[in-house]
Amino acid sequence: MDMKSSLVDVDWSSFEPWRIQPVRHRLMQHDLLRFDALVELGKRLEAQRCIRTHGSEASAGTPFNAAPDLHPNARSAVETLQQIKKAKAWMSLLNVQVDATYRSLVDEVLDELKRGIDPVDPGMCYRGGWIFITSPNTVTPFHFDKEHNFILQVQGRKTLYVWDRSDTVVASDRARDRFHASHERDLLVWKEAFRERAQVFHLEPGMGAYMPSTSPHMVENGDEPSVTVSFTYYTNATRRDSQLHRANERVRALGLQPPGVGESALLDACLLAGFSTGAGVRDWVRRLAGKPPRSDRSPYACVGRH
Repeated sequence: MDMKSSLVDVDWSSFEPWRIQPVRHRLMQHDLLRFDALVELGKRLEAQRCIRTHGSEASAGTPFNAAPDLHPNARSAVETLQQIKKAKAWMSLLNVQVDATYRSLVDEVLDELKRGIDPVDPGMCYRGGWIFITSPNTVTPFHFDKEHNFILQVQGRKTLYVWDRSDTVVASDRARDRFHASHERDLLVWKEAFRERAQVFHLEPGMGAYMPSTSPHMVENGDEPSVTVSFTYYTNATRRDSQLHRANERVRALGLQPPGVGESALLDACLLAGFSTGAGVRDWVRRLAGKPPRSDRSPYACVGRH
């Protein structure tokens, strides 16, 4: 790959799909990331309910799923974006790939990255784009996500804290099992002592990081408004990992305590076989009922599942 012409620079010689690492990028001047373009995108996405926002009172320990209800931002998307310096708000433009114009941006970046990712982590799908526009000194609460994620700083500065996905002190096996089964993050609880265990990235325009699936993270914005974009996706490996966590959660519902995913290859193989069969039956039932099967193999992320 010609790294000189790349939109995102990754050290592919050391890239490992389950390891956090820094990256650099050249998206700061991209036409679709100009502020006036983002305001217009905010109008379109608000009409599709693809906006997530909360006030600046949210902290690292605020439950991520509940932050918009606990600390509501009463402004519209356009008002928030136009007044972002003084709005005291955190805003995410969700699933920007639902917008035809911004789907081209998602594909432009992920098509390029795919060439380096495929040899070590094949099966890229469920592509998504997320644009975060935040007021000074706002916080993205501690949480994790299912997707692999390239997070890139476009404007302003922020501090990104990321924890290794294998750190069971910060996020227990049970917390991950619950999250994959129901998208609940209630067992992921913030402690100030976690800061000492994090990899810390002091991001400014042109800098970024790669975060594997379910790497816990938290972000603190600097003294200026910030624009950050994330490009996310699943692979064969993330789908397998998610299936195993969901299977473990079912085992826990029977009163048993399974070992963590990856600790027993034999048990993982048995659980994966059983879970795959059950999922196939459920998809068959949905088809009989005239409903589309639920799939994490879709080319693009589905709206409403974040």
